Amino acid sequence: MAKPRKPTNPYHQGPISDHFNGTRFFNPGGVGPGTLRDLIKWKWGGEKPAPWPKSFPSPFAGNKPAERIEGAGLRVTMIGHASLLIQTAGLNILIDPVFSERTSPFSFIGPKRHNPPGVAFTELPPIDLILVTHNHYDHLDLASLRMLQASFKAPIITPLGNDTIIRRAVPDVDITVTDWGDRTEFRDGVIIHTEPCHHWSARGSRERRMALWAAFVIETPQGKIYHIGDTGFHDGINYRAAAEKHGGFRLGILPVGAYEPRWFMKGQHQNPEEAVEGMRLAKIAHAVGHHWGTFQLTNEAVEEPVKALDEALAKAGIEAQRFRALRPGEAVDVPRN
Repeated sequence: MAKPRKPTNPYHQGPISDHFNGTRFFNPGGVGPGTLRDLIKWKWGGEKPAPWPKSFPSPFAGNKPAERIEGAGLRVTMIGHASLLIQTAGLNILIDPVFSERTSPFSFIGPKRHNPPGVAFTELPPIDLILVTHNHYDHLDLASLRMLQASFKAPIITPLGNDTIIRRAVPDVDITVTDWGDRTEFRDGVIIHTEPCHHWSARGSRERRMALWAAFVIETPQGKIYHIGDTGFHDGINYRAAAEKHGGFRLGILPVGAYEPRWFMKGQHQNPEEAVEGMRLAKIAHAVGHHWGTFQLTNEAVEEPVKALDEALAKAGIEAQRFRALRPGEAVDVPRN
């Protein structure tokens, strides 16, 4: 009988490390994604997702950002779900830009928007840099990256393997590919640090964990920003490590949605209570919450993350204005202290 063929990685070939076994990436000391059996249990095991309204419009929709934020200013604007615009030190940085109607490999099926982008593509200011955390469809949207390349030719920083996916669709793009622990000097005193988070990756069922996922620390003259991307709490290990390495943050951008049912989602998506604890552990002065209210990916009700975040902040004795779950188009000017 012929031996089964060892899977090959179509995205990345490189040396074995503490989070790459030569074929697949993994979370050191952590857990992998759920199995097909787990997925079937979730989808057909009687745990029904809470109904969402067909439309969940944002009162902040139609925001037109400033062209630049200079001086000591730091502004973050929610585009929707996990897509955000950061403006500071005269730079405009987009994270995980998704302007498409669905987060899916298909245009006719898959999670659909319950609200349009809070900032229309045509209202974006000049984009200087794009950060892509990982390759799930609600974070890496090739159609959006093609449009951004055509309009701005902004360079992209992304972790190992995702560059291959992007280059197939946008061949002339300027990409810097990074591993956990890497430091990328951008310009004007801005440094992008690629850091670990507890997640996974896949564009299809046969290449799970073959591209890396990551958090980013954006080091600027106006303070440090910790964007942890999608993450499970992982006993707070990565939050503690970030604080030890970087000494705290002016701003944290933390996911607060897509966390139910806990038995299935705990390893990949933290809940609001864990996000608040992460804020404390990483020594984050102010935080904004994302990854909720636009695409229904999991079981919780559309506004449940906001309610749970308010409860967690009250329980932790943290002022509500220090950690706000943003709606599409909503912008926050982050205090300096």
